[in-house]
Amino acid sequence: MADPTNPFAPYVPPKVWSPATPSGGAFASINRPVAGKTHEQELPVGKHPLQLYSLGTPNGQKVTIMLEELLAAGHAGAEYDAWLVKINEGAQFGSGFVEINPNSKIPALVDRSGDTPVRVFESGAILIYLAEKFGGAFLPKAIPARTETFNWLMWQMGSAPFVGGGFGHFYAYAPEKLEYPINRYAMETKRQLDVLDRLLAERRFVAGDEYTIADMAIWPWYGGLVLGELYDAAEFLNVHQYQQVRRWADEVRARPAVQRGRKVNRVRGKPDEQVLERHDASDLD
Repeated sequence: MADPTNPFAPYVPPKVWSPATPSGGAFASINRPVAGKTHEQELPVGKHPLQLYSLGTPNGQKVTIMLEELLAAGHAGAEYDAWLVKINEGAQFGSGFVEINPNSKIPALVDRSGDTPVRVFESGAILIYLAEKFGGAFLPKAIPARTETFNWLMWQMGSAPFVGGGFGHFYAYAPEKLEYPINRYAMETKRQLDVLDRLLAERRFVAGDEYTIADMAIWPWYGGLVLGELYDAAEFLNVHQYQQVRRWADEVRARPAVQRGRKVNRVRGKPDEQVLERHDASDLD
């Protein structure tokens, strides 16, 4: 535990941990060591079979980009309602949201197209579900290419927490700048960018020559970093050195469906890039 009489003393963990009061940081008001609902709150339901409850963070953008790509590819059944979940206000701990995702993280999807509603949570699971629901869209059918797509999708799911909860938290959101965690997670973030840069020197897209759900999952995080859109950290991370990642990020960003999808449930950035809720294609026009 910290010594209140000596702010420079090293931290000694107690025998039994308990949360600091207050814990500090940008998300201190919603961080807690237990799961479950904090209040009763039903979720709204719109007119489309697919109901998305989300926020336009990198994880949320994965799914809205996928849905817009499906619509652009002619899958009319991919029309959806996207409801804004204000995680900074604790909306993810409402009873309705917890029923869909017991882990209380965005995004969460409910497919009401069948007799029994199907809940889908975790962004990677949602991408796979939508790809399979729409005939294998953006998911190769050949086993080697399909496996390579899953390889990189799972790489993103396992790696990005070091970027967001690690680097992003300590660099941008923690109550004070601490050298050790910033250096630790900056090193890991740059290592991951180098992994991608070496990969993309040999292929057009992440899983090969074909644009897939792996690109949709990876682009909001790593494309966002090299495009200077995450944590105001482009200069700090010297992202211009990852030229192949930047080449790929620019190509993906130029896709009309990506431009549409990244606006949905977005609460930051330019006003014309924020569409808080989406219930019809015209909401993005």
